[in-house]
Amino acid sequence: MKLTTKLKKEQSIIEAAERVFSKVGFKNARMEDIALEGSITKVTLYSYFQSKDNLIMGVTYQALSKLEESYDKTLKDYKDMNGLDLTMKVMETFIRFCEENYFYSEVLLEYFAIIRSTSMLADDDKLSEATKDSGYFSKLKALHNYPFKVTANAISKGVKDGSIDKDVDPMFATINGWIVIIGYVKLLSSSGDSATPIFNVNLEDIKKFNLKLLKSIMQGKIKYG
Repeated sequence: MKLTTKLKKEQSIIEAAERVFSKVGFKNARMEDIALEGSITKVTLYSYFQSKDNLIMGVTYQALSKLEESYDKTLKDYKDMNGLDLTMKVMETFIRFCEENYFYSEVLLEYFAIIRSTSMLADDDKLSEATKDSGYFSKLKALHNYPFKVTANAISKGVKDGSIDKDVDPMFATINGWIVIIGYVKLLSSSGDSATPIFNVNLEDIKKFNLKLLKSIMQGKIKYG
């Protein structure tokens, strides 16, 4: 089998798995359901993915790869911006990605929860052997810091060009921004396509407020500590 044909088949299986996972969740999904969704036999499915954990890692890698593509486009389109404006574009990119991909946002949040629970994978006893043996898991480990690096680099640029307050620590601000945005993303993903106001507060207003808050922190209008 040619590599290109194999990769196309693998991709179609991952897409079938995404549809099943998004409908019934990871826990309730069965390999036979995924095979049926992909119009293939279970034997064929297992010849590509030996376990559901491996498939979950494949779907997660696809989600993170697409997020990386979104970041790369933002960096290319706004490379001439000062650091502050670029930082805000980077944060907006993540929010927009999650708004347009509810399922992917849930997948990524689940993965990063695993990363935290294993002390950044230093304690991998909590991971299944199928996960650790997954080729996609290895790819994820090489890529999962990228969203944080992109944001931290943009903030560092702002500190250097003076558009961001000199006392702002790039990585501290990155983690803080991540925490603020994740709160919004969790509300968003739990609402799905039928997003509605919560306690008469519109989610769009929350997003705008959070971005305004983060920008004020970058400008030194709100100090840490």
